[in-house]
Amino acid sequence: MIYREMKKTGDKLSALGFGCMRLPQKKGHPGDGKIDEERATKQIRTAIDKGVNYIDTAAIYHMGDCEAFIGRALSDGYREKVKLATKLTHLIINSREEMDSLLNSQLKKLKTNVIDCYLVHMLDGPSWQKMNNMGVCEFLNKAKADGKITNIGFSFHGLQEDFFKIVDAYDWDFCQIQYSFLDRKNQAGEKGLKYAAEKEMGVIVMEPLRGGMLARKPPKEIEELWDTAEIKRTPAEWALRWTLNHPEVSVVLSGMNEEEHIEENIRVANEAPSGSLTEDELKLVRKVEKKYLSIMKAGCTGCRYCMPCPNGVDIPVCFETINDLKMYGNKKWADYWYMGRVALADNPGLASQCEECGECEEKCPQKLPIQNLLKDVADEFEGRFFPIKTWLMGKGFRFMMRRGM
Repeated sequence: MIYREMKKTGDKLSALGFGCMRLPQKKGHPGDGKIDEERATKQIRTAIDKGVNYIDTAAIYHMGDCEAFIGRALSDGYREKVKLATKLTHLIINSREEMDSLLNSQLKKLKTNVIDCYLVHMLDGPSWQKMNNMGVCEFLNKAKADGKITNIGFSFHGLQEDFFKIVDAYDWDFCQIQYSFLDRKNQAGEKGLKYAAEKEMGVIVMEPLRGGMLARKPPKEIEELWDTAEIKRTPAEWALRWTLNHPEVSVVLSGMNEEEHIEENIRVANEAPSGSLTEDELKLVRKVEKKYLSIMKAGCTGCRYCMPCPNGVDIPVCFETINDLKMYGNKKWADYWYMGRVALADNPGLASQCEECGECEEKCPQKLPIQNLLKDVADEFEGRFFPIKTWLMGKGFRFMMRRGM
């Protein structure tokens, strides 16, 4: 494993970190956050045995169950092998006292005396102002002085100008930003990456694969671009190598939940030091970037921070479906997908159920115009005959199930 040093702390971190937002879930529990603990524990320990030494979780991951699971997964001596990161989440904090209470709870759940890397989670301009007004800097200083946390950072999901302001507002050790070849100008972006590095901050990168989108079989026109490369690589490898190519990046987090993905990501991290892509390869990635941006409808990464919707809309699946339609052009398949996963779910999550309360847009890290995009989804998939088609599809499913039984 290649290790990279965070200048401010001197910590040598594995180029690949294990993100725990998308751990494998138990069969029969899709979407409810129930972790398949046996499988996930084996995955995490295998990654650690192969050199991964940065584990990232948060209080809100897997419906609040992730930290306690990580505490169990890192037993048997594994805790001592890693730098453990978790987060102070502004979404569930309303006072200075609640910060102390949450941290003490996290230490207990994680079965540790100290958290190596503690982040103020999911910041943008307004949420930083909220946390700052409640005394988050005083809290962080005291927690560090008390030996409860070691390195202090923040994760960012806002406008670039706010990123600069937050960096300058406190003596941070590191930051965590979304960065992929589709995000050079998005959120903190390339300028934010370089600005943090100039301050000698460590930079942890999340979503290098855009929630797995960049790892999937690409649309035909993008696949044709990748095929022109002299060295053949999977789409996931191209995306990881592009992010790892940046010397400013300390760790690339991957939310891994398939064994073959873990193997591939570890291999790539072992083979891809900064500066390893050629000029021709960088030009190719730029062409792919432009093509993706020209055909995508919604820039959703599937993080599900917008969920649950008070009106029951399955926002990420709605956006996944319309992106698939725009990128692959298969209207029949997209219609079936929308009916099967949205209309015929136990709790239907139709785009048309949106009542424009705006809660989702307040929570969205990408600052997407979710309400307008949902109108586009409804217009695309819920036409005049949609109720009849859904009813017929439901009848067909029930018939096949009875026949199978």
